[in-house]
Amino acid sequence: MAGRAARPTRPHSSAVIHVGSRAEIHKPTKLNDGMISEMKILIVVGARPNFMKAAPILKGIREFNSRRAEWAEEIVPVLVHTGQHYDSQMSDAFFADLELPKPDVFLGVGSGSHAEQTAEIMKRFEPVVIKEEPDALVVVGDVNSTFACALVAAKMASRANGRPVIAHVEAGLRSSDRSMPEEVNRILTDQISDLLFVSEPSGSKNLGAEGIAGDRVYFVGNTMIDSLHEHEAKAEHSGVLARFGLTRGEYVVLTLHRAANVDDSECLLEILDGLNWLAASHRVIFPAHPRTQKQIREHGLESYLRCRRIDYERWHAGIQMVEPQGYLDFLFHASRFATIQNARSRRKSERTCWRAREERRSVLLFRGSLSFAVGR
Repeated sequence: MAGRAARPTRPHSSAVIHVGSRAEIHKPTKLNDGMISEMKILIVVGARPNFMKAAPILKGIREFNSRRAEWAEEIVPVLVHTGQHYDSQMSDAFFADLELPKPDVFLGVGSGSHAEQTAEIMKRFEPVVIKEEPDALVVVGDVNSTFACALVAAKMASRANGRPVIAHVEAGLRSSDRSMPEEVNRILTDQISDLLFVSEPSGSKNLGAEGIAGDRVYFVGNTMIDSLHEHEAKAEHSGVLARFGLTRGEYVVLTLHRAANVDDSECLLEILDGLNWLAASHRVIFPAHPRTQKQIREHGLESYLRCRRIDYERWHAGIQMVEPQGYLDFLFHASRFATIQNARSRRKSERTCWRAREERRSVLLFRGSLSFAVGR
């Protein structure tokens, strides 16, 4: 790789907080016959789904560096956490469970509307790219951080020394519902990325239908499945059953946090009403996102979240709202549950679930890999 001209610099934004020192992590590089001996890659995460997708990539980089040949470039990863998931319990627990390194850069963006959050990520991420001068940017999934950071890098094309190569992991997935913010993020990120790494054959087909050249698309598999295989044995030792007094196969897990489902009081009430038949005879464990907890309180729906005993000998029935669960605990649930109720409209890699979504005001039932989606 040829050397690059120095980029002009500007004062580093005070909003960007460096919490790790790569000088302590990476040894100084050496030049081999005039060739640059390292490739710097920014890897962006912002929300929990990103963590599972990025963990195998970072592990693969560590393994490559440990056994690379003398002539091969060292890959220097720079992990950037935008802070889109701002709850420390939700973020820190997943970093620990997935054995992710401490982020090199934490942007601390926090919550806001889609426009506010996307703009704030861009504003705080741009100085990081200018300062780090990466060779490549890797974004994963479909959250606001994914698109915002890709757009920052794409708009640096007008700079004298160009911009980093943009790679999108989990490219090409589509729900065909552009009312979903995630769908907009997927489509736009794919259009401005140079390398598109798809996790399933439908991804390649979707990208081809959108006019994206095949030489930009690579079918590489699903890094979320890599994370699952890496940690499923450890998840077996989770203490979540004892913590909540649960019996294997005799409880239901509910997730409910999509904005379209929880911000509208009528929609949220309809979902909780729809769960009454299940909560009447089953104990439903509901790890609630802070946003969902807030909306339930504001809409005055706490009365739906009550556990009760069926009889003296049998466990309680009803919906029990608990704090967000870590990756290993939820992986244990997913491998041992009777049912998972997932009221979030998105492509997932789950063994069995019911997913609530609204599309064309009709009730749709999707069957595939023991996955069902229900909606209005």
